[in-house]
Amino acid sequence: MRINVTGNAGSGKSTLSQRLASELRLPLVEMDRIIWQPGWQSTPSEVCREQLSRLLQADAWVLDGVSRQGRQKADFIVFLDFPRRVCAWRCAQRNWRYLLSSRPGLPDGCPEWQIVPTLIRIIMDFPNKARPVILEDIATSKGSAVVIQSAADLANFIETVPSLQNHAHF
Repeated sequence: MRINVTGNAGSGKSTLSQRLASELRLPLVEMDRIIWQPGWQSTPSEVCREQLSRLLQADAWVLDGVSRQGRQKADFIVFLDFPRRVCAWRCAQRNWRYLLSSRPGLPDGCPEWQIVPTLIRIIMDFPNKARPVILEDIATSKGSAVVIQSAADLANFIETVPSLQNHAHF
């Protein structure tokens, strides 16, 4: 089973990915660990593609992050499609906790205060840039997908998680 949890910054990708990986006993692949080096230095794109390609060759995983390559290889896509205001609020809450240190899933030397302008730009641009591409990938996917747009949608999805293992398309 290959699951990609995707969505805007602050949508809850990491939280849900960790939960799915734990409950379904699948390896967790975190895009933040591939994309970022210590001190918020970007990993060269060719190195990112190679690392991700190697990790996605496995038969089972939960991918936490926005990756077209991941969506194309996934059997199941979970799109956390929350409004910008929700994502911005969640980022603000998260950033406050890790203002001076690296949050889990990131390399050392990545305090949140250094990435705030980038996060704001990502959150604001997401509906017009990344969202249409994700929806297109979902529409043409050979696997299954769910689009979660509210806390109620998320709660309903989480209730179905144990049954995900039983679906024939996995």
